[in-house]
Amino acid sequence: MPQMRDIRLLGEPFLPGALIGQFTQANPGLGGVCTFVGEVRGGIGVEALELSHYEPLTLPGMNALADRAFARFDLMGLLMVHRIGMMVPGEPIVCVSAAAAHRRDAIDAVDFCMDHLKSAAWFWKREKRRDGWHWIEPRTEDHADRARWGN
Repeated sequence: MPQMRDIRLLGEPFLPGALIGQFTQANPGLGGVCTFVGEVRGGIGVEALELSHYEPLTLPGMNALADRAFARFDLMGLLMVHRIGMMVPGEPIVCVSAAAAHRRDAIDAVDFCMDHLKSAAWFWKREKRRDGWHWIEPRTEDHADRARWGN
């Protein structure tokens, strides 16, 4: 059965529910879908978030990550959408959804992809707060989460 694959960078807001609905319909016979949606945090003084990226590597890197997820987990489909540009609190940044015959593959594939996206070198984040712009580096925990998957 062909695997459904939808890997995108978007410069405009998206509705996760619309993406996930199309994704599940494109994967008939699935046993389960796991989805993670990350949003710009609000309530901590953040007025905006800007994501820059290195264009020659970003989409190819995301596709290579998808290849690794398909090789590692028994997936029917994978959706990976990541925003770039300026965002405000409450806006979705990332949506990763995996379809599989069994839940564990779907859950683990989403976790695997998110752990790699959080520490990927293709994205640079900065937050605008009342006192100006601040660069956001991956946390030690982000690198530890990625390391648990091995190579």
